[in-house]
Amino acid sequence: MVLKTVVINIGQLVRVTDKEFLAGPDMNNIQVENGLFALAIDELGKIKYIETQAKINNNADVRAFLKENPDGIIDAKGGAVLPGLVDGHTHPVWAGDRVHEFALKLSGASYMKVHKAGGGINFTVEKTRQASEYDLLQLLIPRLERMMKSGTTTVECKSGYGLNTETELKMLRVLELARREVPIEISSTFCGAHSVPKGISAEEATKDVIENQLPAVIKANKNNELNVENIDVFCEKGVFELEDSKKILVAGQNHNLRLNLHGDELYPLGGAQMGARLGATAISHLEEIDETGITEMAKSGSVAVILPSTAYILRLKHPPVRSMIEKGVIVGLGTDFNPNAHCLSMPTIMHLACVNLKMSLAEALAAATINSAHSLGRGATHGSIQENKFGDLIVLKEKKWEHLIYQLGDNNIIRYVMKKGDIVYSG
Repeated sequence: MVLKTVVINIGQLVRVTDKEFLAGPDMNNIQVENGLFALAIDELGKIKYIETQAKINNNADVRAFLKENPDGIIDAKGGAVLPGLVDGHTHPVWAGDRVHEFALKLSGASYMKVHKAGGGINFTVEKTRQASEYDLLQLLIPRLERMMKSGTTTVECKSGYGLNTETELKMLRVLELARREVPIEISSTFCGAHSVPKGISAEEATKDVIENQLPAVIKANKNNELNVENIDVFCEKGVFELEDSKKILVAGQNHNLRLNLHGDELYPLGGAQMGARLGATAISHLEEIDETGITEMAKSGSVAVILPSTAYILRLKHPPVRSMIEKGVIVGLGTDFNPNAHCLSMPTIMHLACVNLKMSLAEALAAATINSAHSLGRGATHGSIQENKFGDLIVLKEKKWEHLIYQLGDNNIIRYVMKKGDIVYSG
């Protein structure tokens, strides 16, 4: 075992938890230690030691490492250190912004009204189909870098602006290229069922996803050209309704893809109930979830990935998060970054979750770290500060971690963002 980095002078250590997720009252019981601490990260990027400052000075491995690598010290200068944030839901690969639609929404146009008029997803699909892989990559890289500057170290990234085999594969290849360019960790999701393409029916679109798009994705996975982990569908009235959504999800499940779907955003269709009964790892949005859906998600352990910016921007009613937490649903958070909800900052999302959704600071932190990690199958390795977990960290200039949420829109409070023990952003 060889060490890579030692972080010293940690004034507040926010471990979060030693569990793989937190639900119900446990979301408020996060582990926070005040004093003076240090931690050491090994060459694999995993945390090897977490000790008091005084004790780590006597650790033989650490002393030997620092003697040979005096530049391997990162000084937290008494600031709070907490886990890197995990963004549980994004659509970051696209061309063609929709700033022109923002005024329409502000004047009262609904999401579906814009969609039916040829705007929304269909507008972005046209622009994304026209863009080259190189162009899409050059748009994606700065988006991922801006996420990291706000403390995100792991992010779920969907395709879905192709709606045909060629462009969906192009988007997923761009995500693979981005892994080599940006140190943020990507969980890749195939979302060919993001919308019904113009000129065909939902039934025809479902058949295309199952018989053409999905087999091409699975083949590319097997050939190590892609590393797609999840399958998504926009389960919504007037788009992919319950039966079609179920067919697509089961087809993906049969190829060992995790189910990570959009559900009950605009209409109480029952997507949460359907997804939970299929054993979905995560279901997002849920503004219109009903009590049955909440009960089924609590029973199945499906993570509710809540997207506060979407309800805020579209002026939708907020999802019933308090009821979800009270009934034991695992709640995570995501930015839903896309041309319709242009937010890259998880701290902003956490702030909105506290103010608009009435989550506590501790609940928002648990949702943005361990629970979102769990929604991506990473609860055992990411989302908290524990020995043998990856050294994904945020080092704050402030002495209390709550400032990350309290200081709305202020990245200046972040001293370092670390991924597997390496500094990937310095503020």
